[in-house]
Amino acid sequence: MAAASSTKLRCLYASSVKKVHPPSLTGLSRHYATANSDSSTTPSLADKAPTRRRSTTFQDKLNAGPSFADFVSGDDAPLSPSEAYKFETVMAGPAGRKKEYTRLPSWLKTPIPDSQNFKRIKNDLRGLNLHTVCEEARCPNISDCWGGSDKSSATATIMLMGDTCTRGCRFCSVKTSRTPGPLDPHEPENTAEALSRWGLGYVVLTNVDRDDLPDGGAHHVAETVMKIKQKKSSILVECLTGDFKGDLDMVAVLARSGLDVYAHNVETVEALTPQVRDRRATFQQSLRTLEAAKRANPSLITKTSMMLGFGETESQMWDALRQLRASDVDVVTFGQYMRPTKRHMAVHEYVTPDKFELWKQRALDMGFLYCASGPLVRSSYKAGEAFIENVLKKRRSGSGAADGMPSRTGSGLVVDEITK
Repeated sequence: MAAASSTKLRCLYASSVKKVHPPSLTGLSRHYATANSDSSTTPSLADKAPTRRRSTTFQDKLNAGPSFADFVSGDDAPLSPSEAYKFETVMAGPAGRKKEYTRLPSWLKTPIPDSQNFKRIKNDLRGLNLHTVCEEARCPNISDCWGGSDKSSATATIMLMGDTCTRGCRFCSVKTSRTPGPLDPHEPENTAEALSRWGLGYVVLTNVDRDDLPDGGAHHVAETVMKIKQKKSSILVECLTGDFKGDLDMVAVLARSGLDVYAHNVETVEALTPQVRDRRATFQQSLRTLEAAKRANPSLITKTSMMLGFGETESQMWDALRQLRASDVDVVTFGQYMRPTKRHMAVHEYVTPDKFELWKQRALDMGFLYCASGPLVRSSYKAGEAFIENVLKKRRSGSGAADGMPSRTGSGLVVDEITK
């Protein structure tokens, strides 16, 4: 009975509700709050005529500029050396006190280091508490030297005895102090360990001057060389070191430690040495250092480096090269001096690449075994290292000249042959 009455109520409710059909979309028009109340419809977007976009200043300049054919026509004559090497200047400074500055030439600009290999080498160095002259001296080649395709093709110049020097040369950005911290007794072992990880065939060690030590740190550097040779006897070691306060006995200690290349930089010509280097360093003392290294170990390759751009004259350069050859120096490099900070010596001249090439040829004609010369060349330059490595390997294999040294006559031919 109850079920029948429930069914009847549902039927009555269904019949009383009218079916509501959704409105047709075709008869609808959209109204906006901002539209006029008297307009019942709004024109569609399709009914509006397209408006022409206003021309911009950039577009006008682009249309009036050179076409693609102007770039590939090849009608323009190449720039002359004077035009190509013309320096750009810029006015900078506060209003009313602007000064003219010379922009860095294009041939001295290098990329910012960001490769994975660069980061790996840096992590290895920090983990072993080691320093490099690449970082401390703000070398512009750090991206190239550390950023090789693998660690075996990279070059990092390890700086021994800390990161603080007792001398204050006007061109150098390494920190200075009269009383640096004590030497790290684990540094020789850590350095040998780092270099064995990288699997290098040629390594460069350098060091700060430590005039506060009785031996100038000579025994510390010599111990590092011996540790490296113990781990891998085939590795070639170059030491870019100081003059040890003129103590030639300490020079002999390092020269007999097992290293292959003894490098000591004269930095500049003799006439400018008092203005460029620390007062305790002299041009003649540097020559005596290189001569003593060769006397202590005649099989050593001796090497030095000079920076251009201090204001040196051509006659002063010739005089410096003659004295270096008289001291039986084998390798010389030339590079552009670049001012690290405003506190350092100002650049007198940006030397052009053509002039660097000229001095390279002059050095080879004088009988130097090898010369690396260019705006970005530094003492520890891997192109030079590759050449010296080939020379030393030829000596070991006995395929060199009778005395183990490639002939100095026809130096250009010797360079080409060994580079091949």
